[in-house]
Amino acid sequence: MPIVLFVLKRLFAAVVIMVVVSLLVFSLLELSPGSVLATLLGTRPSSPEVIAELTARYHLDDPFFVRYGSWLTSVLHGDFGRSTQSSDTVLGLIGDRLPVTLELAAYALVLVLVIGIPAGMLAGMRRGSRVDRGISGLTIVGMSAPGFAVGILLIYLLGVQFSLFPVFGAGNDSVVDRLSHLTLPAIALGTGLVALIVRQTRAAAMEVMQQDYVTFARARGLSRRRTLVQYALRTTALPVVTAAGLLLIVAISGTVLVEMVFSLPGVGSLMIQSVTAKDVPVVQGLALAVAAFVVLVNLLVDLLTLLIDPRTRSAAKG
Repeated sequence: MPIVLFVLKRLFAAVVIMVVVSLLVFSLLELSPGSVLATLLGTRPSSPEVIAELTARYHLDDPFFVRYGSWLTSVLHGDFGRSTQSSDTVLGLIGDRLPVTLELAAYALVLVLVIGIPAGMLAGMRRGSRVDRGISGLTIVGMSAPGFAVGILLIYLLGVQFSLFPVFGAGNDSVVDRLSHLTLPAIALGTGLVALIVRQTRAAAMEVMQQDYVTFARARGLSRRRTLVQYALRTTALPVVTAAGLLLIVAISGTVLVEMVFSLPGVGSLMIQSVTAKDVPVVQGLALAVAAFVVLVNLLVDLLTLLIDPRTRSAAKG
């Protein structure tokens, strides 16, 4: 029962956060330059019929909070409005672009975890060695390299000089072609994230290897590999899972510049185009979608923490 209350508190906090974010997102329309009606018209020609239709749809004659309530009700029913540039539905535009962004972020996260966790464990278990110093040096370089700069370098080396990977677009729907097109963007996006997960895993591994139960396991004659898998890796899972959730959020937000460098038709490039064109309804929809994604990831991380570490369940009961 206490754990259920803990989860309910997290859900209630998530709902409160989304309500506050939705109010801030709706305020973008009020804060945009010019009148609200001019913003909603966008590039469309003005006519009495169009003005009347927009006034009725967005309740422009009503007070602010009445309009906010109507907009929020529409959002909850899946209606985010229409783009001021193309007149397409905002939800349709996001739905068309979202798969590429999610695939890129997931690909980058897989690379980060596959490379970062073993490298961090190796550095933590061999603290002070050449291996540790080499990995730590590479992490500093990775954390200092912006994703778009790494992307340009990869395009020149692996795309132009050696022609190993395509450097433009997301490819077709086949798995092999899509992975081929997303490899360089995923590496560019994941370079800095690998450095972060290596540092996090290294610190956790160093702390675990100094614990008495690891020393006792080694004294019992357990091999280094079994000690690593059975004790160290399991104990370091909690901070790594927490870091992985945060890295997924960072990966989604970091796709903006990477998608522009590689001309990927994702949510990041849609955000840049919408901001440039002052397409406020699309910006509102994207901001709300990203906020919902961040809240959902944080909620899942909290739930996974309860499953992984019994100590967190005890804390929740307390």
